[in-house]
Amino acid sequence: MLKALIGKFADIRDDTEMKGLLIATAYGFFIMFSYYILRAVRDEISSADRGNLQYLWTAVFFVMLLAVPAYSWLASKFSRGVFVPLANRFFILCLVIFWACIVYLPLDARPWIDRIFYVWSSVFALFVVTVFWGFMSDCFDNSQGKRLFSFIAVGSSLGGMAGSSVTAVLAEMVPVFSLLLLACIPLEVASWCARFLHRSFRTGSVQIPGEAEKVISGNAWSGMKAVFASPYLLAIAAFIALMTFVSTMLYFQQASLVADAFANRGERTAFYARIDLLVSALTIVFQVYLTARIIKWLGVGLTLAAVPALMAAGFVLLGLYPTLTGLVGVQVIYRAGRYGLTKPAREILWTVLGREAKYKSKPFLDAAVYRGGDLLSGWIYTGLAAVGLSIGAIALTAAPVAGLWTILALKLGAKQEKLATGEGDN
Repeated sequence: MLKALIGKFADIRDDTEMKGLLIATAYGFFIMFSYYILRAVRDEISSADRGNLQYLWTAVFFVMLLAVPAYSWLASKFSRGVFVPLANRFFILCLVIFWACIVYLPLDARPWIDRIFYVWSSVFALFVVTVFWGFMSDCFDNSQGKRLFSFIAVGSSLGGMAGSSVTAVLAEMVPVFSLLLLACIPLEVASWCARFLHRSFRTGSVQIPGEAEKVISGNAWSGMKAVFASPYLLAIAAFIALMTFVSTMLYFQQASLVADAFANRGERTAFYARIDLLVSALTIVFQVYLTARIIKWLGVGLTLAAVPALMAAGFVLLGLYPTLTGLVGVQVIYRAGRYGLTKPAREILWTVLGREAKYKSKPFLDAAVYRGGDLLSGWIYTGLAAVGLSIGAIALTAAPVAGLWTILALKLGAKQEKLATGEGDN
């Protein structure tokens, strides 16, 4: 009965796919459950310390430059069944340390704890997600990705809804820092899901007996070097950079408008959690009913280009009506489309590449390049605001960038199709 029910939303070919799909979906659920508990806490800090936001993002970028080669080294020493759960448990340890610092250190240390937590949580947000999707693209091949990734993403969205709901309810009832310990529980469950998936489900690129137990070839820097040697990977890097520009413009505008609208930290945290909850609900609608069908009908390229095209129009609208209500509307549409459409389509890009690219080049692009884009975009926003541009004027300057992002998405999708059919150079 379960297979028949899920089969209404995903094209499942056999029992092995069904088993892998369920485990992968549960893994995504618990990862995002943990992340969305922490997300609202992090975003509240951005409003409370908005004057230093560009400095925090600068710190995030440099921490990423250290974290990516460290993770690549780990992947070169251990199999995916070891280093994936190990990465998750490292983050659990960090959360316990943050909680202890908040509880036992003097109150005047809190601003710096908040800033360090903001940097750490920004690294955490990208790393656990990129590790998850790298693992998925290693287990599922290109055809399976087109059929199954949108449903797997449903688990992530449900986890986001669960985390946002818990935070929205508890943020004004309990000390915010107690949420850090709560986030450890789903993160540990996700570690067990990753281990079980590694042991029990081997398809996709891992078809050779014993291949899944092997360490990933190369060294700590090989993933970065591969990016600069591959036009395809460079195109993905450019896609991510343009996406971060769009995200940053919205994020900084949101931090400013929310800080002006709410004075209480608990109210701001709850407000952010409610936005996250709405985004997750809309994302699920995409993932359950639309994403797989859109990818099948339109292909990867047009699917990737849908959200960038909408954002070009959204920035024009925001430029004309720069209000908190208008920004929340654009932000919700952007994030729901990005998670519901763009994310599954972007992960399909990796299914045509080798294991080293998935575990080493992917973290470099999804983490360091992503945060590098945040860093540059954050300073661009600060510069535009410093010369006197209003929120509406900044939105209008971002519209052409979204148009360029749309064109690149179409070209990147065409290249992926060539690689999938063996016409391109891997």
